Formats: sequence, structure tokens, C-alpha cells
Amino acid sequence: MPEAPPSPAGIESYGYKQELRRSLRFTDLLVYGLVFMVPIAPFGIFGSVFQGSGGMVALAYVLGMVAMMFTALSYAQMSRAFPMAGSVYTYAGRGIAAPVGFLSGWMILLDYVLVPGLLYLIAGVAMNSLVPAVPVWLWLVGFVLLNTAVNYLGVEMTSKVNKAMLIGELVVLVVFIAFGVAALASGKGRGFDFTPVYNSQTFSWSLVFGAVSIAVLSFLGFDGISTLSEENQDSTKAIGRSMIAALLLAGSLFIVQTWIASLLVPDPNTLIADGDPGGTAFYDAARVAAGGWLATVTAAATAVAWGFANSLVAQAATSRLLFAMARDRQLPAFLAKVHPRHRVPVNATLLTAGVSLVLGLYTASREDGITLLSTLVNFGALTTFLVLHVSVVVHYVFRRRSRDWWRHLIAPVIGFAILAYVVINADIAAQRLGFVWLAIGGLVLTGLLLTGRRPNLAAMASDSAPSKENP
Repeated sequence: MPEAPPSPAGIESYGYKQELRRSLRFTDLLVYGLVFMVPIAPFGIFGSVFQGSGGMVALAYVLGMVAMMFTALSYAQMSRAFPMAGSVYTYAGRGIAAPVGFLSGWMILLDYVLVPGLLYLIAGVAMNSLVPAVPVWLWLVGFVLLNTAVNYLGVEMTSKVNKAMLIGELVVLVVFIAFGVAALASGKGRGFDFTPVYNSQTFSWSLVFGAVSIAVLSFLGFDGISTLSEENQDSTKAIGRSMIAALLLAGSLFIVQTWIASLLVPDPNTLIADGDPGGTAFYDAARVAAGGWLATVTAAATAVAWGFANSLVAQAATSRLLFAMARDRQLPAFLAKVHPRHRVPVNATLLTAGVSLVLGLYTASREDGITLLSTLVNFGALTTFLVLHVSVVVHYVFRRRSRDWWRHLIAPVIGFAILAYVVINADIAAQRLGFVWLAIGGLVLTGLLLTGRRPNLAAMASDSAPSKENP
């Protein structure tokens, strides 16, 4: 008989005090995930994925969605087992071992801590292209201050802003799709065909999976929903369901918009050969569809979505990860401080803002700033997702003696295999930098062990008790 889902109010049984405010419902979580992923995310990286996939952008996003769906299934299982903040740090630490959790949290920091800086930088560059009189650094500072103020006021304020921003992004997307379809129907572009999904002249699995390693940047964010477990007031199932729903909705939108844009690209062969150094490939396709006004609208929407909406939720997710690790004495204790009135991890929020500002200003001065941050973000996320799949098998199959073979063995193994192939085909520079970061994490963990601060999550003993029931 299936085990009843644990109450979301039960983190006290894991040795923690309920400090964050439980005010989010399934819809709030779904909106949060959609905003974090950004429904118009492909606007900003379309040219890179087009070149990397040999023009088969839609196929890259289909495979990316499938890979992330298996990851979402694993997140759903672990979020029900351990309904608390911390994401993979918590799940790997409790599902496998506390030191593994620390290293997973360390690697996911490459995603969570760096991604706000990446988003601010992309938005600053985009806004500077529209308003050259305002320098990139000033746009960047403005976005950081605005998002920090909203997050400081509490998760309810963040949720309200998320909904407004999501509506705006969807309106722009609908306008592009409508004008794009009309343009193709009238004979513009290449007309309707299936080359964005399969092109026999350029297809190879290594090529497409290499492009998937770029395309997954658009999907990163659904996992951020798991960091809000202690602010969810619905059943623990709401976390997993909202992840899966967000992935399906966002993935479908990614596939449709990139398919249309691929057919409207003015010179696809040149784009494949020379890439998209200016990051304008999608806007060029929009210009073909309806003229310069649509190119401007899509560029402005990208800047606002990445610099405000996406950065807002990224900052919130990062602060919750820092809060969870500090609460377990794996980071300085001041990061575990919760604001008495707003009930948010205030110091973690301010630190995230400071790091994002410094990173953004530094990388804005580098020609390869966006590429450098993007590769590190992707590598950090994908490697921690691999550990997530392992934690599902270890916790459920080996510890809990689960016989739900699909959810607790087969699906995690398939998800692991897909992501492993993507990581192997990822950028070499990203692999090197990622492993350097992992080595630094290993040294930090060694220091913690030598100084008597061995990772020790609260109430760990109760986590490993065997059960004959399948959660």
C-alpha cells in the first residue's frame, strides 16, 4: 500500500526549525519554475544552438526536454523523501552520504551562484544595444539593486512579480509565433519543413548532443522549485508535479519558437559556418517575420526577462541553497540568518546580490565573459544532476528496499546515461574548469573534516531506516 505523502510542515522531524514562511501553492511553484526557465529563453542563445546542432535546433530542445524530464522525475522522488530547502545538496547528503551532499552542493553552486551574474550580464549587454548611452555596468547595477529589493521584501512579493513578468513574456512569444507562422505561410523564409528536427546532411548524434549541452541552459531553473520546499504549503507532491508541469510547458514553447525561427533565419549556412558572435540570430529571424519593430520587441523582452524576471528567481533559489548549507554548518553561520518580519534568508540574499554584482562587472570587461559563465553554469548543473539520479537509487532501492523499479531504478539510470553523454560531449574548457572547481571543493571538504566540522545533517539516522513501503 503506497505511503501517504508527508506533510510539508514536518521538517521538525528532520531536526530543523520551521523558519521560512509557508505561503506558496502549486500555481506559485509552477509560475516560479516557468519564470526561472524563461519561456523566451531561446531568444538569447538561439544562434549558438543553431550552429552547434547544424540547424536542428528543435531536435536539440526535444532531447534536452527528455533529458530534463528524467531529472525532474528524480527530483520529484527526492523532494517527497526530504521536503526541505537545499536541492541536490540535501538530497545527495541524505540519500547517499553527508560528504557527497557537500560536494553536490559545492558543484551546484557553479549553477546557482554564477547564473544570476550571467543573467545580469546578458541583460546589460542587450539593454546597452538598445540604449547605447547607458553603459552595460550601469544597467547591471540597476538590475541587481531592483531584484535584491524585491527578494528582500519576501517570497510573496517575488511570487506576485513572477506572475506579472510571465504574462508579459508569453504575450511577446505569442506575437512572435503569430507573425512567424503568417510570414512562413506567405512565402517568407524557407517555408514549412522538418529540417529543424532532422537534416540528413548535417545530422550526427555527437553533434546534436553537443548542442543539447548548450540548449539545456534554457531548461535550468525547473530544479530551483525544489529550493522552495520549506515555503510550500501544499502536499510534498506539489514540488515534483510543478517541476514536471513547468518542464512540459516550457519545453513545448521552446520547440515551437525555435522551429519557426529556424525556418526564418536569413542565411542558415553562414550561421552554421560562422556562428552568432553578436547574439542577434533570433532577432534577425524576427525581422524577417515582421520587420524591425518585432526585432526590437524580442530583444527588449530578452533583456527584461533575463535581467529581471529570471535573475529575480535565480537570486531567490541561490539564497535558499546558501541558507540550507549554512544551517548545516557547511558554510558560515551568518548565511542562515532569517529576517524576523519578511521571513527570508536575508544575509544569503545580500551575499548573492554582491557576488552577482562583482561577477557581472568583471565578466562585462571580458570578451568571452558570457561564454565563460555559460559553460561553468551548465557543467555545474549537469554534474549535480548525475549525482541526483544516483541518490534516488541509493536511497530508495538500497536503503528503503523499494520495488518500484521504474521510478527508483530504471528512470534514474536512463536519466543518468543521457546526461553523462551530454557532459562527455560538452565544451572541453567547461570540463576543465568544472573539475578544477570540484577539486577546490574536495580541499574545502578535507579542511572541514580535519577541523572537526564533518558534514552532519540533522536527524540523519531517521533518513536511512528501511521501509517496505514504496513512497
